[in-house]
Amino acid sequence: MPSKSNELKIEDKLWEAAEKLRGSMDASLYRNVVLGLIFLKYVSDTFEEKRTELLNSDYPDDAEDRDFYDEDNIFWLPKEARWSVIAAAAKTPDIGTVIDTAMAAIEQENESVKGVLPKNYASPDLAKENLGEVIDLFSDVQVGNKESRKNDVLGRVYEFFLRKFATNDDGEFYTPRSIVRTLVDMIEPYKGKIYDPCCGSGGMFVQSEEFVKEHQGNVLDLSVYGQEWNPTTWRLAKMNLAIHGIDNNLGPQNGNTLLDDLHKGERFDFALANPPFNVKDWGAEKVADDARWQWGQPTNSNANYAWIEHILSKLSPDGKAGIVLANGSLSTSTKDEFAIRKALLENHKIDAIVAIPAQMFYSVSIPVSLWIFDMDQASAGERHRVGETLFIDARDVGALTDRTHREFNRSDIDKIAATYHAYNGTSGATYEDKLGFCKKATLEEIAANDYVLTPGRYVGLTEEKQMSEEDFNVQMKQLSRDLAKQFKESNELQDSILRTLQAFDYGE
Repeated sequence: MPSKSNELKIEDKLWEAAEKLRGSMDASLYRNVVLGLIFLKYVSDTFEEKRTELLNSDYPDDAEDRDFYDEDNIFWLPKEARWSVIAAAAKTPDIGTVIDTAMAAIEQENESVKGVLPKNYASPDLAKENLGEVIDLFSDVQVGNKESRKNDVLGRVYEFFLRKFATNDDGEFYTPRSIVRTLVDMIEPYKGKIYDPCCGSGGMFVQSEEFVKEHQGNVLDLSVYGQEWNPTTWRLAKMNLAIHGIDNNLGPQNGNTLLDDLHKGERFDFALANPPFNVKDWGAEKVADDARWQWGQPTNSNANYAWIEHILSKLSPDGKAGIVLANGSLSTSTKDEFAIRKALLENHKIDAIVAIPAQMFYSVSIPVSLWIFDMDQASAGERHRVGETLFIDARDVGALTDRTHREFNRSDIDKIAATYHAYNGTSGATYEDKLGFCKKATLEEIAANDYVLTPGRYVGLTEEKQMSEEDFNVQMKQLSRDLAKQFKESNELQDSILRTLQAFDYGE
């Protein structure tokens, strides 16, 4: 897994190049132009890496045989769509037409992106000199290769740019790879239909595919379904999944999942989602009598529980889901949300809650947790005692990769996933509560805590974290003395300033 700092260097360099176009066009056109160029550079890089490998093999003529690219899920690029052709035209007035021709040729040769790629580079609104400068700068950045495909660098770069382009905080952001992988390793989507109702650029699906490959499964056994409301992001998801060779059904177009479900009647074996957090005025009144609200009517003041109920309504009777939600959802006491959470617990749907550390996300600091739902918990036989929920407090797990970002490494993910699988009996390991980290709580225990799902309430504190009453009193006394000293110094400084000012004679 590449470090965040390396990925950010790529993004920062691309952003610096893209800034050449700012001010010369409308913001929406600017965004689509830049993201299209990143896609084009990515598929060109991956194509050229494979082509170089073939040229250096015993059969260099294979470098122009499409079959060798198709078998590795690499886009076949006709000669007019290769970056070398585009780079050669960078300083000519025809650069826009050359890029449009490349995009059309890619669509012609790759059915999965037909009608998706931007083809407006010849527009008179786009300054060709600036466009050429961006092409020159992009030529110095390696965006696509085997490692970047595996780690969904394209999705990461896309989301970085979308955040840069955003004019308001709508609660959407990129889900870090280590969080996605934790969810994937917990629900284990080996085969069946997998769904993401707010799929962004498709990162959840990319990591699911990698999980299947790593466990010697067949990715053809996993069918991908999703929906995305933002039209630009929907197209990006189509591009991202296409270059990973992932067949998908993201609906015929973008759409608002909560108000217009594009997969009505479908049921899925797995769901993975990072819904936009705490969305207000989402239109609850428009779907007030919807059959999805089986556990209670979600409030219009916050869509978090609407997302939960929507996702659970799409699962098969033995389906599983992993969802990222803001921590407020764990303990909200509003009447409607409390009733839904209580009903979900009493119907044995909430299988596990994982508290994760701060600083895991790039662009927001809001604390979040992972929710695992198991629709078959109540009839899972010896795997469960009905009405139990596993709480994992992983806030101390992971490490900083730089001063502002934290992530789970492979052993961290394994620790969390192994604990969950021991709890539900799918690994053969024996589960044990671990003070300060994990606790299997009964419905009665949860009810005694007013159905609050904050893991810290259940897992307890290790001796290292606990503080005796005597230690607490000592620390409070010291803090009080320090604060009193600072107040005294502040008052003395204020008096000194006033005396200095009064010494001046301003006259009339």
